[in-house]
Amino acid sequence: MSPLYIFFIVISAVLLLLLMVLKFRLSAFVALLITAIFAGILAGMPLSSIITSIQNGMGSTLGFIATVVGLGAIFGQMLESSGGAGALAGDLLGKFGTDKSSWALMLTGFMVGIPIFFDIGLIILVPLVYAISKNTGKSLLYYAAPLMAGLAATHALVPPTPGPTAVAQILGVDLGWVVIFGLAAGIPAAILAGPVYGRYIAKRMFIKVPDILAEIQKKPGEGEKTQPSFGVVFLLIALPLILIIAGTFFNLGVEKEILRKSVPVNIVIFLGHPFTALIIATLLSVLLCLRRGYKGNEILDLSTKALGPAGIIILVTGAGGVLKQILVDSGIGSVIAGSVSGSSFPLIVLAWIIAALVRITQGSATVAMITAAGIVAPMLGSFNLSQPETALIVISTASGSTILSHVNDSGFWIVSKYLGMNEKQTLKSWTMMETIIAVTGLVITFSVSLLI
Repeated sequence: MSPLYIFFIVISAVLLLLLMVLKFRLSAFVALLITAIFAGILAGMPLSSIITSIQNGMGSTLGFIATVVGLGAIFGQMLESSGGAGALAGDLLGKFGTDKSSWALMLTGFMVGIPIFFDIGLIILVPLVYAISKNTGKSLLYYAAPLMAGLAATHALVPPTPGPTAVAQILGVDLGWVVIFGLAAGIPAAILAGPVYGRYIAKRMFIKVPDILAEIQKKPGEGEKTQPSFGVVFLLIALPLILIIAGTFFNLGVEKEILRKSVPVNIVIFLGHPFTALIIATLLSVLLCLRRGYKGNEILDLSTKALGPAGIIILVTGAGGVLKQILVDSGIGSVIAGSVSGSSFPLIVLAWIIAALVRITQGSATVAMITAAGIVAPMLGSFNLSQPETALIVISTASGSTILSHVNDSGFWIVSKYLGMNEKQTLKSWTMMETIIAVTGLVITFSVSLLI
């Protein structure tokens, strides 16, 4: 196969995926599977080999991602139900005061966005934004933008959130490195898109607190239950990240022969595996719910509820693994890799561009980053990248998938509804914020890639 024909196959496959998702409204899971089969047929793969690739791609991807995303979803649900998000926000606002409340809200969003989905985090915390905005008389965006930026940055860039975790699995990189670079890119991205841009846009666009939504009250009996303290919630969120990072560095120490394998070292590596770290965090979050008065059957119901959206993400990720496997087994990946490695075009930028184009076209950040990861993964073998370098590609891909959220993205409408903004106002605020996060992520990952 010539490189020109290979590129034709890839472009045709992406166009087919977009057509099925946008025109025929097919599930991304089904659309990705059909796209993978389509690419395999065009590449001349035997039909029996295509079936084998589907099975291998799905199995190799889901063995890791299903466990991590499932545990992460339950962890986030327990943290939400225990009142942890509200406690975190309340304490930070108390420490920062009214004058610096935008920074407190950004930090709250940044921490809450790690275990909790963006839309749930916004719905839980937006009443705080309403209250502060009413008290100060400032535009709602002055406070909402930092909260949303914090939530969006970590939800897109920092595992164990599903997106970067899925991309890390498809690209075959240790999650600890992704956490480190996700935090390195996420913190400045949240600052620029949140307090900095929020202050700018709030001066030019006054958004008042929506009359109906301002009346949101706590559920009956919710205030009677004891909320966890700030320190407990902070440690609970930080614990899995610390364990994963520690496990990564101990593993690296053993590989470089800086550390000798011993019982203590093996224990740290074991506790630092994402499976173990998230099991520990999930069990501790269950204890928080028990302490708040939830019964065993209620906790079971919460866990079941959490696994609904997680199941969709798991299946879409598995289908992305199938696309990657088809590209590898058909030889498409190696031809593309040869073409790209022979040029001066950085792979880190290519991954960002692919994710950004898919995101702008079809709306879903998860589908965008998984599609981009499936296309990029077969190229990695030709570049002989280290784990940190591969982790930077993960963050670059995740960054590209956040760009230009607009009317085809469900997040766009959630923000519009809860802040009482029309489409034009949402484009000027939310869409620009997401784009700032995307560009900042690219700038940081590309800059760091030049240094390592």
